[in-house]
Amino acid sequence: MKKKLTLTIEKEVTERAKVIARREGTSISQWVEDLLREKTARSRKKWSPQPGSWTENILGSVSLPEDIDYKALKEKEIQKKYGR
Repeated sequence: MKKKLTLTIEKEVTERAKVIARREGTSISQWVEDLLREKTARSRKKWSPQPGSWTENILGSVSLPEDIDYKALKEKEIQKKYGR
């Protein structure tokens, strides 16, 4: 299902985008959708901290099992806390 999205972009950028889209035989809408699909697909990958960051250092000092089910663990702790 498609949904309309309004973007505010510099005029010169939109003009160049129209030329490129026309040359590629596509629409700007399809072009933006493809770019967003690519960008959001990358965000689905497992997160890891930036090398050398404070977060990486902290996480490096803690060993957690790879197969831990965080959602189940959270639910278990909530049930324990609230007696449900």
